[in-house]
Amino acid sequence: MPNQIKQFDFLVLGSGIAGLTFALKVAPHGKVAIITKKHRAESNTNYAQGGIAAVTSKEDSFEMHVRDTLEAGAGLCNEEIVRTIVEEGPARIAELIDLGMRFSEREIPRSNGARELDLGKEGGHSKRRILHAKDVTGREIERALLAAVAAQPNIEILENHFAIDLITSQKLGDEGHNRCLGVYVLEKSTQRVETFSAPVVLLATGGCGKVYLYTTNPDIATGDGVAMAYRAGAAVANMEFIQFHPTCLYHPKAKSFLVSEAVRGEGGVLKTIEGVEFTDHYHPLKSLAPRDIVARAIDSEMKRSGADHVLLDITHQPAQFIIERFPNIHATCLQYGIDITKEPIPVVPAAHYQCGGVLTNMDGETEIVGLYAVGEVACTGLHGANRLASNSLLEALVCADRAAQRIISHPVPPSEARIPEWQSGNASNADELVVVSHNWDEIRRLMWDYVGIVRTDKRLQRAQSRIANLQAEIQEYYWDFIVTSDLLELRNIATVADLIIRSALQRPESRGLNYNLDYPNPDPDWAQRDTIIRNPI
Repeated sequence: MPNQIKQFDFLVLGSGIAGLTFALKVAPHGKVAIITKKHRAESNTNYAQGGIAAVTSKEDSFEMHVRDTLEAGAGLCNEEIVRTIVEEGPARIAELIDLGMRFSEREIPRSNGARELDLGKEGGHSKRRILHAKDVTGREIERALLAAVAAQPNIEILENHFAIDLITSQKLGDEGHNRCLGVYVLEKSTQRVETFSAPVVLLATGGCGKVYLYTTNPDIATGDGVAMAYRAGAAVANMEFIQFHPTCLYHPKAKSFLVSEAVRGEGGVLKTIEGVEFTDHYHPLKSLAPRDIVARAIDSEMKRSGADHVLLDITHQPAQFIIERFPNIHATCLQYGIDITKEPIPVVPAAHYQCGGVLTNMDGETEIVGLYAVGEVACTGLHGANRLASNSLLEALVCADRAAQRIISHPVPPSEARIPEWQSGNASNADELVVVSHNWDEIRRLMWDYVGIVRTDKRLQRAQSRIANLQAEIQEYYWDFIVTSDLLELRNIATVADLIIRSALQRPESRGLNYNLDYPNPDPDWAQRDTIIRNPI
């Protein structure tokens, strides 16, 4: 029996801060479906420890936040975008607090018990401006937003639903303007593919950390939104700029546990395994230099010494302060036998944040009519060649609001196009799942070895050749066998890996996160030049 097309006014792919904020804003104007491939709280947002950067202090200013962002972005930020997001941030923060978000506060000295926001400091920031909820900010944001969504009758959350591909007019044979009509979705419990239609589809799918062998991201971060948008014909920009977080916990039993930059903001010092501070050789800000510089410094020290990690030492701070400021980090490290109040934390860089993505304007609009992208999946021009710490949640809040306001003021009319159902053809159940797991591991390892923190053209070309072979194999597998979530994720990480490699090969310079030993210096001709790739469908 054929599946009935599920019709909504808005389809939101992803349940992090960007998707939930957008859904809440548009819900008064129509039916919203939030499609998420695992549990509703499983998102990159949920794992964010540091916080949201915003100007809320009298000692701070918009001008200083803009300057810090531009400096971190290494000549590639769009200044108009930066100013808009920085200036609209405080109002969006106030809305989040009104929804029930609880940021950490501190008692104002000599004030008879009055309290104020406890602002943290992170690498690249000239002032304390990081609003946080201890070291579990993302979890608290998800709690507040999901509670608000649950109270909104116009929003339906569909868990364990995996978006396969966008449905567009060009794919249906229309040679006019390409517009998005909906999405094919795998319902994981029944293994059936369902058809969803809506005049507006928002990509809020997060990043692609799982493309790399070592990452701070959860298992869901497989670049699905970027891969889907690319296959649909949308422009993808600046994918060479993958931010590696300098400090991921190094332990054989620890998986993807981030040690927040806020630890360094509160005085944590990076040292060699012999206990010698080394970041002063790389930047005047030492352990609080921008992330690209700190990650390269650690990578260089590890290669120089042959060590498999370095140390992050905050033991000089009072134990009570450490426990109260970083309860989650303290408790997690204790599980692995590390008392961070008494001994340094073993850390290693890991893939953390995708600074490029689906090319959009500041209202989240892509080149495809009706398709929007917000959050880590998008490339707005805010982050440039290197994201300033804690600007990502700020961008998600502001751009989700702007996308919603744009759609409300300029509604996208429904399409009259007839959307066909998903066709499996002669595909059968896969009989060699080892192929999927092997290819998955091979992609992640070759990306780590050849397309990591430090690159060369030879490594990139070697990676490109191998990815091309793997993509051909995966594509054959995709058409021969009935789709599963594992196969779909493999297909997506292969696509995103290819985009990262091609983007890196197109930029003949070192800038921000793209450090190439063959071109060790930035080229002025490449300032303000985005690396844009389109699928010639």
